[in-house]
Amino acid sequence: MNKKIGTVLIIAAVALILMSMSMFVVNQRQKAIVFQLGEIVSVKTTPGLYFKLPLMQNVRFFDSRLLTLDTGEPERYITAEKKNVMVDSFVKWRIADVKQYYVSVGGDEMRAATRLMQTINSSMREEFGKRSIHDVISGERDQIMQAVLQKTEADASKIGVQVLDVRLKRVDFPTEISDSVYRRMEAERKRVANELRATGFAESEKIRADADKQRQVILAEAYRGAQKIKGEGDAKASALYGRAFSRNAEFYAFYRSLEAYKQTFKNKSDVMVLDPSSAFFKYLKNPGRYGK
Repeated sequence: MNKKIGTVLIIAAVALILMSMSMFVVNQRQKAIVFQLGEIVSVKTTPGLYFKLPLMQNVRFFDSRLLTLDTGEPERYITAEKKNVMVDSFVKWRIADVKQYYVSVGGDEMRAATRLMQTINSSMREEFGKRSIHDVISGERDQIMQAVLQKTEADASKIGVQVLDVRLKRVDFPTEISDSVYRRMEAERKRVANELRATGFAESEKIRADADKQRQVILAEAYRGAQKIKGEGDAKASALYGRAFSRNAEFYAFYRSLEAYKQTFKNKSDVMVLDPSSAFFKYLKNPGRYGK
């Protein structure tokens, strides 16, 4: 009895092992190829549970997700002007035909990436060789990426790969050229700055000269106006003096003498040496006569 139970358990265990060896699962991130004695029997591209012959068949899984191929170090390309540029790029790709992918590159991702990079480099050299530095740096980058993508897709389909996108991350000059370019840019900026300074200095001198001219004109006009007003005042004063003199000449002479005395004797330290009979003392000698 015990032997029968043991035999049943052994048979059940063997059955379970064979069943587990005959089942495999393909998830949504994978594609699978079933081999029988090294030959491809079937390809599984839909997620699910599948069966195979144990011991006779084996399964190999492949990643069906979107993969990124980055160049790592920038590549050197030559433009239509025979100028070197350094290009940093990356590619988005995935396995489209897993059977063709296995037949072409043995299912080796490194071999597929190498094949893609060779195609991309060739297409890049061709596209960069048609364009100037300005075009490849800023003018036609989208056109370059589109052209490279189209050419790469045609070759990638031969190995069961689909290229979804080709992007240029950075396009720059080599280090030895960048230094000279930056020096030229610096010299150009200094030249422009000096030119602007010179222009500004010339404009400032022009403004100063114009301001000085306006100042002189304003001062001249003010002086002319002042002299005119002063002349008009002197004329009116002379007219008043004349009318006063014509009315009472003796009183006018007396008033003028008083003004002269006032100005002469204003400072006690002033000293005058005059003849007592001088006309200057005319009204001091006999003030009563002229005061009436």
